[in-house]
Amino acid sequence: MTMIELRDTLLTITESIFHYKPLKPGNKYIVWSEITQSGAKHADNKATHQAIRCAVHFFTKDEFDHDFFRIQRKFNDAEIPWRLNSVQYEEDTGFIHYEWYVDVDYDWGEDDGQDCF
Repeated sequence: MTMIELRDTLLTITESIFHYKPLKPGNKYIVWSEITQSGAKHADNKATHQAIRCAVHFFTKDEFDHDFFRIQRKFNDAEIPWRLNSVQYEEDTGFIHYEWYVDVDYDWGEDDGQDCF
């Protein structure tokens, strides 16, 4: 799994996908970003594996939006480890805001991770 593959998985839900911050959000959109390293393996004093934790935020104005379940199914289908972190109603915008943490794993090879993105 790469960051591009994560983005492409989210694009199967909606074309309103943004990295880090929404540029022109509508009534439903997704924002995703890398937030921290969630794991690593080392051998011979070198990183051989790295897991990056990402936050995926889904904003919708539709109560009981079916895309909430579709997103989780897409994570499962793509074998992306995920955890629902929070669900909030934002009174100032009227959006229901869902947040998941997902982990993207990389195995480091001779290219030093050049194919990660």
